[in-house]
Parts: sequence; structure tokens; C-alpha cells
Amino acid sequence: MTETTLNPAITPPRQPLLGRRYTLEIRQQLAWPWQALIIALALLCGVAICTVILLGAGVPAGELLNEFVVQTLFDAQNFRAVLFQAAPMIMVGLAGCMAFRARFWNLGLEGQMIWGAIGATAVSLFEIGPEALRLPLMMLAAMLCAMLWTLGPVLLKLRLKVNEIISTLMLNYIAANVLLHLVYGSWKDPRDNFPYSPPFKAFERLPDLVAGYNLAIFMALLIAVFTLWFVGVSRAGLYLRFVDANLRVAGAVGVPVRRMIIGTVLLSGALAGLAGFVATAGQEGRLTQSFYQGYGFSGILIAFLARNNPAAATVVALLIALLFVAGRNLQVFYQIPFSMVQLIQAILVICVACSDFFIRHRVRRIQAGDC
Repeated sequence: MTETTLNPAITPPRQPLLGRRYTLEIRQQLAWPWQALIIALALLCGVAICTVILLGAGVPAGELLNEFVVQTLFDAQNFRAVLFQAAPMIMVGLAGCMAFRARFWNLGLEGQMIWGAIGATAVSLFEIGPEALRLPLMMLAAMLCAMLWTLGPVLLKLRLKVNEIISTLMLNYIAANVLLHLVYGSWKDPRDNFPYSPPFKAFERLPDLVAGYNLAIFMALLIAVFTLWFVGVSRAGLYLRFVDANLRVAGAVGVPVRRMIIGTVLLSGALAGLAGFVATAGQEGRLTQSFYQGYGFSGILIAFLARNNPAAATVVALLIALLFVAGRNLQVFYQIPFSMVQLIQAILVICVACSDFFIRHRVRRIQAGDC
């Protein structure tokens, strides 16, 4: 027996750092406060990297806080612009959350937005329904067209095992070309020589309500509350949690897996179609050739950062909208290209993706007796 064993008060000499051994273990579960802390640290690291990039691009250090916080949150006009920009982002982010919860990797959010906008524009161009009901009919047409566009990939996945990542992504290009065919062809505004449809009439546009805040903002918040209820309270939400956790176990305990996947994916498409309706009837005022660009990536980003949580997705969408509005200000005053804003988004995604590693794994030191 050694002297250390006979006298526990004597501590063994510390092993040199290079001589220690470590192992990587998968965590069984990590409490939400710790997860939030890890994600916050990752975002803080991403913000630090983005700050260095913006400083290198010529933005004065003293103006960063002013542009991203003071001018966007404490200026009434810019704050309304942030909320207005966030409305379709909330919807498309929630669309991504719902599809991903059903283990359906919906990368066709932009295509579904396009068909939602096409459906709404068709109601306007062909003057379907009375003026008082025109706006609700445009909204319903947007949801229906986007749902039908989503139905094909989900049926291909369930019946023929076609990878939905490929099918939904390829359908984006088809939808984009249909849009170009319309705005350069029969739906082109005859008064101008530009690729967009005739403008919507006043009663076909989403109006401003209290203090200049657009109806789209309140629609987005209402949809967020509904989605939160659907996921957290309804029976379908409980079934969806089983489907998200394990498909085989869900089927074994009696959950209607196929119906849940189809219903949830159709709901995802409807939300993306609503985002297209809001972008055209609220922001653009007509169908344009590029209204949808950037929303698909933003929706996936929002769902990923929020970890498919509807409440968190709403907050993340507001932050992304703030980044877009601040980025436009930087474009105007400091000649920062919009690609710089997209670069900032990509950096934040990478940092959060790295945080997922630390949430799911831990590093443990191997003691001498464990060998």
C-alpha cells in the first residue's frame, strides 16, 4: 500500500495536462436553462465575429449600437418597419417549425410562398367575390394553393419513399418559373414594361390599423398564438410530439402517424402560403418576380434557431427582421452590400449549429481507475 492510500490527507501529485485522457460522451438530457445559456454564448460569439467584419467593412464602432438598437427599436417609424418585415417571416418560420416537427424536411417554403401569392393574385385579377370579401378570399386562395403544392412531396415521401429534401427543393424552381411566366406574360401590367402584375385595389390590400401598425402584424401574432396552442395544448400536438420523438414507437402506441404527417405538412404549406399573401397584399401591393427571395432561407434559419418552438420562432423572426432593416440602413449610409447581411445570417447559423454539439455532448476526464 502506498503512503497516499494509508493517509488520505496526502493528495496525489497532479497529472501533467498532456498526460491526461479525456472522452467524448453523449448527454442523455440537458436542462433548458443550460441549453439557453449555451445558445446565448454561441450567439454572443457570432455577434462578436460579425462586429469585427462590419468594423473591417468600414462601419464606425460607435455607430453599430446606434444602427442595430437605437435607430431600429427606439425610432417609431423604423420599429413599425421591423414589425412589418417580421410578419411574413414569423409565418414562414412557423411553417418550417411545423414541418420539421413532423420529421418532414420542408425546403420548399419559397415555392409554397410563390403559389400562395399566385392564388391571392388570381382572386384579385379575376375579381372573384364581392369587394367586402375579396381580402378573405385572397387569403383562403393563398392557403389552398400552397397546401396543394405541398401535398405532392408528402405523398411521394409516404408512398414512394422519395426524399422530401430533393422534391421540395426542386419544386421551388418550378414555382419560380411559373411566376416568371405569369409576370412576363399574361399577368404583366399593361401600363408598364416591368415584370409585375397590375396593382391590387385599395380594398385588396392589408390596411393599417392602430397607430399605423399594419394588419399583417396582428395576423402574424394571432397565427403564432394558434400554432403555440396547437403544439402545446391540442391532442394533435401531443400526437405530433410522439411522431417527432420516434416514428415506430408512435405507430406502436396507436398514433395515426401518416395522418399526422400529412396534416402537419399541409398546415406548414398553408402558413407559407399566408406568408406569400402577406408579402404581396401587405408589402408589395402586387405580384412581383422577386418578392419571395430570401424568405425560404430565413424560414429554415428561424426554425433551426428556435428549435421548432413556435414562441421562440416568433422572437427569432423579430430579430432577423431587425437585422434586415438595420442592414438596409447600412446599405444606404455606409454602402454595405446586402450580401454582408446574408453573411451575418450565415455566421449566426454556424455558431448556433456548433452550440448543438455542446448541448448533445460533453467532455469527461478519464480517471486512472476507469481504464
